[in-house]
Amino acid sequence: MTFKIHERDLRGRTKTGWLDSYHTFSFGDFRDPERMGFRSLRVINEDFVIPGAGFPTHPHSDMEIITVILKGELAHKDSMGNGATIRPGEVQKMSAGSGITHSEFNPSNDNPVHLLQIWIRPDTRGIKPGYEQIIVDQKNAKDGWVLVGDREGSGNVVSIHQDAKLFTASLKTGEKISYAFNKDRYGFLQIARGEIDLRGETVRQGDGVEISGEGNIEITAKADSELLLFDLG
Repeated sequence: MTFKIHERDLRGRTKTGWLDSYHTFSFGDFRDPERMGFRSLRVINEDFVIPGAGFPTHPHSDMEIITVILKGELAHKDSMGNGATIRPGEVQKMSAGSGITHSEFNPSNDNPVHLLQIWIRPDTRGIKPGYEQIIVDQKNAKDGWVLVGDREGSGNVVSIHQDAKLFTASLKTGEKISYAFNKDRYGFLQIARGEIDLRGETVRQGDGVEISGEGNIEITAKADSELLLFDLG
């Protein structure tokens, strides 16, 4: 099993009057041939949006777009008629498919919103657009990991039109967690919050880790931490 750490301090950055965005993979004006995505995972952006501001209506197509709120709230509207507010402890997924438009705004007058937005390439182009939003149910945790996205999508799991699974985990300082990758599977671990030890390496909030090869990963939380883990074909 091999690891490649995408250090947070080497991410791209887009900073405007209302948005401060960090790009794990190449995005917008940030281009790095070593950061062009991993397997079907194309974008992980860590965004901070000031109160009362946000992304005006804009188009997408042929992408699975997943939003995770770490702090604050985000108001969503789209051309499918959906309107919702996303909060911490929830996961939103939008299948852009044959084409959609949407907007995302921070509805607070006082508090910024901190979020992760993730793009996964679908395995089929031109599908019917779709929208799903779930509350993460910690009771569904298995070995500490909560499944929040997969191909099938049911109950408290959003559907992803790709050979991909998405798990979350919340750890207290000193807690340990592991995950076993099957043959011909790949992983990507994103530290949403906190700090962990991974085989003697300290991995911090904003860092991401590519994982290749069959075997187990063993994680120890060095601080209270929130993790996202992708199991990819």
